[in-house]
Parts: sequence; C-alpha cells; structure tokens
Amino acid sequence: MSLIATFLALVIKEQKPNFAFLLVVFVGCSIFLMLVGQISDILHMIQKIALKANVNMVYLETILKIIGIAYIAEFAAQITKDAGQGAIASKIELGGKIIILAMAIPILTVIIETIIKLIPS
Repeated sequence: MSLIATFLALVIKEQKPNFAFLLVVFVGCSIFLMLVGQISDILHMIQKIALKANVNMVYLETILKIIGIAYIAEFAAQITKDAGQGAIASKIELGGKIIILAMAIPILTVIIETIIKLIPS
C-alpha cells in the first residue's frame, strides 16, 4: 500500500501538489491505524512482564507515555517536514524532547536515590 501511494504521490505531485500531500498524510495515518492492534498487544505483553517482575506500575506507565510521546512527536515532525515546514518540524521535535525530559524526572530521581543508597557513607 505504501509503495503504491509513493508512486501515486510522485505522479500527482507534478499536477496537484496539495493532493499529493493529502495522500501522503492519509496513507501515513492509515499505516499508523493498522498498527494500533499490534501496539496494543505489545503493551499488554509488557504489562504482564512488569506484573511478574513486581515493577511499580507508575514507572511503567510513565515509560510507556514517554515512548508514545516520542512516536507522536516524530510522526508529527515528519508530516510537517513533508509539508515543507522544516523549521516547525524542528520545534515539534524540541517540544517532544522537553516533554519527555519533564516526564522522566520522577524516574531519574528514583534512580539517583537508589544509587546514593548503594554508595557506602
């Protein structure tokens, strides 16, 4: 599907660049939606492993949110680059990184506290 859309976009781009862009966005979203089921299966598997390992679910949820933000920011940045707006795309990437950093602070704090406890006084 994506190869056909690529060839169609290349052909249409010469005549109607706006339609070619819309085709690319539509196909990108379609591919993402087709993968939602597999993503759900992966998340359930990770949750089962975390429960067996007795991992605090708050940390797992935070890590999964961070991964989700990274994928969404990358997807949005790529669509923005396809629209010819590289400057905005770089701002989207920066925003995603800052949000990820802010969400990771509690996990980093726990890691640092654990390391400090392991160091003999």
